[in-house]
Amino acid sequence: MTKAERALETRERILKAACEVIADIGFENVSMRKVAEHAGVSKALLHYHFDTREKLFAEAMTHSFAQTGTDLDGGDADLPAAVLLARIVHTMLPTDQELRQDWKLWQELWVRAQRDEAARHLAVDLYDQLHAWVGGAVERGVASGEFTPCDVAAVSTLVLALCDGLGIRVMLADPRVGLSAAQATVWAAVAPALGIAPAFPEV
Repeated sequence: MTKAERALETRERILKAACEVIADIGFENVSMRKVAEHAGVSKALLHYHFDTREKLFAEAMTHSFAQTGTDLDGGDADLPAAVLLARIVHTMLPTDQELRQDWKLWQELWVRAQRDEAARHLAVDLYDQLHAWVGGAVERGVASGEFTPCDVAAVSTLVLALCDGLGIRVMLADPRVGLSAAQATVWAAVAPALGIAPAFPEV
């Protein structure tokens, strides 16, 4: 392993550790020492890669977002757009432990974004990327004739808003909103605009 490869591996390990620690105890309770211990590196090495807690948080959020995966079609150009969109919705909800961790990070970002300008810009940028992700799936369906022509931006905004609102209820273990109900609600809301069946597809 080259020096550059070792540095990259260390950086990835630190970011993974930061995501886990922030999700576990909240950003306000996180110290660089706790992250370093969790990552199995020295505090000096951690500071070499990330000189402030705020920069580490921003990089951890970006890392978490990247790990979510934006290539859910596996390169299959023939995958129905409805299935791709359903996979995106599934991934944007806390459907497993890894995604629940991502949701905890997002919740930390929402809180910080109310008080910190850099965090607000980061949140808006990440939402722009999510919007483009959903919009790409919708545009694909419209282009193929699978979806009826629609206001792609409006549908994308609706998907994001519903996933946020329903996802919070799922994270709270609200008995009225389980994962299946959340997915079904999102789909039933956007199906009329897309001209498709209201039943959530198999993903």
